[in-house]
Amino acid sequence: MATTEKRMNRYGLLGKNISYSFSQGYFTQKFKDLGVMDHSYENFDLQKIEEVKDVLKQEDIRGLNVTIPYKQEIIPFLDELDPKAKQIGAVNTIQFSKKGLIGFNTDAYGFQKSLEPYLKPHHTKALILGTGGASKAVQYVLNELGIKNTYVSRSKKDGQYTYDELDQQIIEENTLIINCTPLGTFPNIHDKPEIPYDHIGTQHLLYDLIYNPEKTSFLSMGESKGASICNGLKMLEQQAEKAWKIWSNV
Repeated sequence: MATTEKRMNRYGLLGKNISYSFSQGYFTQKFKDLGVMDHSYENFDLQKIEEVKDVLKQEDIRGLNVTIPYKQEIIPFLDELDPKAKQIGAVNTIQFSKKGLIGFNTDAYGFQKSLEPYLKPHHTKALILGTGGASKAVQYVLNELGIKNTYVSRSKKDGQYTYDELDQQIIEENTLIINCTPLGTFPNIHDKPEIPYDHIGTQHLLYDLIYNPEKTSFLSMGESKGASICNGLKMLEQQAEKAWKIWSNV
């Protein structure tokens, strides 16, 4: 007979269409490994950000993660931002504290930890594909590492490229290319950012924040040209562990 006992320490993920999410399985296993049977992790699938009000007032919630498309939209609902999250302009972790709801960004930590083992001295310039909340953490890390970077977007903005503007020279100069768009996520595994892959070579490192599938079309195309590749799984694991430390230190 299934138990209906209420968990006393609830955690969860805020997002939209997130049934595929890594986080629920990861934390459910983590709580099991830690032997904390009064902890649970659940998905809060919101069709619009205003629905978060009902989540935030529920009892027993101790911490939340935030994913696409709400990493920026969640900020007005918080009482305070950690300085790094404020600088980045995006939140993916919420701490429930005596001072109220505090927003953190652990994406930057996870991205840096997963990227650094792949970096070579010639990775001095980067293209960031996409301009959403996750891309802001990526840019923050690249700036911290001294890697010059440029956003690539579908619409023209000052200081950015459009996909149509990417040519051989731009691709060859930017030997680090990071996909921060959802293109290629399961089940749409054949989608990929429209960049000129013919100009990718052995000096390139292609990094995809997507982890499902393990090897996206973006990464497969890069690998076929001799590039090094990395997906977003290690980033997620690292940012999740950082989030747990934040929640545990309340």
